[in-house]
Amino acid sequence: MTQAVTVHPLVSPWGRFGLYSFFIDAPEPAIVDTGIAPSPVEGMAPALERIGRRIEDVRWILLTHGHIDHVGGAFALWELTGRRAQVVIHEADAPMLRSRRAHVEEYRAGRGRYLRDPEGEARVAAAANAAISGEMEPTLLLQGGETLSLGGDVTVSVHAVPGHTPGSVAYVVDGQRSVFTGDAVQVHGAANGFPGYTDPAAYRAGLEHLRDEVRPRNLYLGHPYRRADGTPYGVELDEAQAREAITQSLAAERRVAAAACACLEAGPRETDSPYSPFAPVADALGYTGDPALEPSPFFTSLHGYRAQHHRTAQYRSFTP
Repeated sequence: MTQAVTVHPLVSPWGRFGLYSFFIDAPEPAIVDTGIAPSPVEGMAPALERIGRRIEDVRWILLTHGHIDHVGGAFALWELTGRRAQVVIHEADAPMLRSRRAHVEEYRAGRGRYLRDPEGEARVAAAANAAISGEMEPTLLLQGGETLSLGGDVTVSVHAVPGHTPGSVAYVVDGQRSVFTGDAVQVHGAANGFPGYTDPAAYRAGLEHLRDEVRPRNLYLGHPYRRADGTPYGVELDEAQAREAITQSLAAERRVAAAACACLEAGPRETDSPYSPFAPVADALGYTGDPALEPSPFFTSLHGYRAQHHRTAQYRSFTP
């Protein structure tokens, strides 16, 4: 039986919002996600000191996915551990830890196609330069299905839950079903009011896996995601809240999918709308958020549906 471990949230300053990491108080201590470049010094180290722990003793850096606000502090944190911690990420998102340029390429391939911002690439490059503490090679690459030993009887199972990003994973403390999902459970979005994912089918499958197989007893989210009425969850959810958040995430995806499919079947049209070429989707969903506000989940998700629609159309054209 895995020994019980305590989880402590570590909040780091960041603009209007905090960035959330989590400390797993195991024999070989772990931190899940790392915020941005200043987060280890400004947020993590003081928080750990307050609970009588030292950042130098962290032995595992577990990254749920490759976005800037989750991997940005990884190199700085690794340095503070004397480079003794294992830095862990799924192989599909590893390029975003290895290279700041990978974040610019992600922008160009997805939401950047729609934002009509001639300075967009430069802004993303500047953000990556400022927020990522250093490019680095992970010490352990994941595929999903691994079990990590955090010393003693503490083990963590790795579950691939792609969708938000290709390499999104959930870490599950075995025996107590404490589950860290990063941004893989979007509910109805965070402050931007829209759920963000690059692959809708994979996102839906990941949520179903969490609901049916993992069944979190405690769910730890990367941000305070929101219910349909706009009220935010915290980042530490109990079993009932976790079930509700996953159920609402699936319901939100179904609503977006229905609107996206109708738009794509009719044919997206370029207009003067800031939501162009997906204005009918915003209208159908009553979405009035700023689609240009980074990380621009509206265009990220709609581009995912467009790519999915294109793949389906290609398959049909080659099917006798």
